[in-house]
Amino acid sequence: MPHAYTTAPIRLRGWGCPALLAAGLLALATSAIAADAPTADPAKVDFKWGVQIPMRDGVNLNATVYTPRRGAPAPCIFTMTPYISQSYHDRGMYFASNGYPFLTVDVRGRGNSGGEFKPFWHDAQDGHDVVEWLAKQPYCNGKVTMWGGSYAGYNQWVTAKEFPPSLATIVPVASPFAAVDFPTRNNVGYPYVMQWLTFTSGKAGQDAIFGDGALWRSRYREFYESGRPFDTLDAFVGNPSKVFQEWIAHPHLDAYWDAYNPTAQEYARLRLPILTITGSHDADQPGAMRHYREHMKHAPRAERARHLLVIGPWDHAGTRTPKAEFDGLTFGAASLVDLPKLHLDWFRWTMQGGPRPAFLKKNVAYYVMGAEQWRYADTLEGVTAESRPYYLDSDGDASDVFASGRLATTRADGGSDRYRYDPNDLSMAAIDDAEVPALTDQRRILAGKGRQLVYHTAPFAQATEVSGFFKLSAWIGIDQPDTDFSASVYEIRADGSSIFLSDTVMRARYRQDPRTPELVKNAEPLQYDFEDFMFVSRQLAPGSRLRLVLAPVDSIFSQRNYNTGGEVARESREQARPVTVTLYHDAARPSALYVPLGQPADR
Repeated sequence: MPHAYTTAPIRLRGWGCPALLAAGLLALATSAIAADAPTADPAKVDFKWGVQIPMRDGVNLNATVYTPRRGAPAPCIFTMTPYISQSYHDRGMYFASNGYPFLTVDVRGRGNSGGEFKPFWHDAQDGHDVVEWLAKQPYCNGKVTMWGGSYAGYNQWVTAKEFPPSLATIVPVASPFAAVDFPTRNNVGYPYVMQWLTFTSGKAGQDAIFGDGALWRSRYREFYESGRPFDTLDAFVGNPSKVFQEWIAHPHLDAYWDAYNPTAQEYARLRLPILTITGSHDADQPGAMRHYREHMKHAPRAERARHLLVIGPWDHAGTRTPKAEFDGLTFGAASLVDLPKLHLDWFRWTMQGGPRPAFLKKNVAYYVMGAEQWRYADTLEGVTAESRPYYLDSDGDASDVFASGRLATTRADGGSDRYRYDPNDLSMAAIDDAEVPALTDQRRILAGKGRQLVYHTAPFAQATEVSGFFKLSAWIGIDQPDTDFSASVYEIRADGSSIFLSDTVMRARYRQDPRTPELVKNAEPLQYDFEDFMFVSRQLAPGSRLRLVLAPVDSIFSQRNYNTGGEVARESREQARPVTVTLYHDAARPSALYVPLGQPADR
């Protein structure tokens, strides 16, 4: 998500388990702030505040300029941010003290820049104009690059699609892709967008308001329990927003959202080296991966070879400043990559003829959690050796952790499982309204008996690497025109502890096409292919099992679908309909979880 910094205490990540959603939403933001700033020598840096950069339409953007005190003109770096340029003072000092002029630029309408801020909308042309203005400055040698993650990763992609001649390379980090992971994921919205829109409202910083996690959690719970339509959220939290209203008027991918993202033809025309960085627990990983895959799909072979990918074990903030511990997990020392130095090495290689960064041994670097080591592949597809099916089966009831169904290596002969979800049941709000270690907490699943389906594999006899993307193909019948599903996968260790691995969500009306809603006409089973799980790489411990949970999307941190088949954002709980969800696993309708097994370690 496009985040800056926050002190919010809520720890949530992901979507399928709302206890995982909020860490991705409320406690993220840029790791570029303060305590973990990279070391810089102030004696090597000159500083100039309030520099005005003219745009083609007469609007001026405000920049703070950091230049090396001595030396010839050099390649220049800039970041464009809605979070007020002083937020990246530490990065400006770091890069300038290492020989690279660095500019922090307030995006249009924010900070001291002119114009009106419309999130994401002006960044493409404004980014182009900043590149070409910067290339002409006396401290620049004519080569320009960009730095930043989240919002500042997104605007690298859209600047590149304008093809400014002086743009030499980009390093998009944790970059969202409009309508894929922000402001919705797979067409399912979430209240956090109003927290972010409040953070970026007006000209000044709103970081104290944004960072008050207790306030926002309270508002989200109150709104959830009120049953009000989602389109009233902006007024409810005290900040009526025309941007929010414009966004929810486009509930699925369409031409409106296409205008925010590069087209296939634009990806194909890119002619510059690219380094994409994301994390297994980065809430914007779906967007970063979409950009990566679209470029790899459409670009010529020579350009694909110049696009490298790094996937750490990190959360959103960790894609800028890695942490060894977060959300209940601890990672090995190898996870603490010096990412500022990796940027320097990349810039020296791509813009100054230096050596290829030693860390980038192949075009894809990924961190295997559990094994606590980096592994490498030539392609993203090469990370996975086999996508092995585990077939869903049960003895007639799979709704409880302690009486679950099975994930078996052979197909089931017959049977089905069901759960019932009533939007008038508000019991999950109290569970959501708590600070938890998001990647290891099991309270929501333990409380979900009767309103979820749970399946386990047998214990793995030996350490097993899971690396890549899960896929769930399931035959499901529902007795209402629409509902929302979450699918989540966990490692359950021999001692019963849980580690979140990956998840996805789906709104039933978009089961065939994210652009074309089609309501369910009857309760007959239909095939649902959940193919948008997040990438994960983890070595399962001997004795561990995999757990699959299929459940409704029902949380104070998510938009509520009242199952009527109407316009979700404009419906209230008064219209809610309970839904019975039946999952089939018989010979004619096999349902299976496809598990991405990693390559042998000695390949």
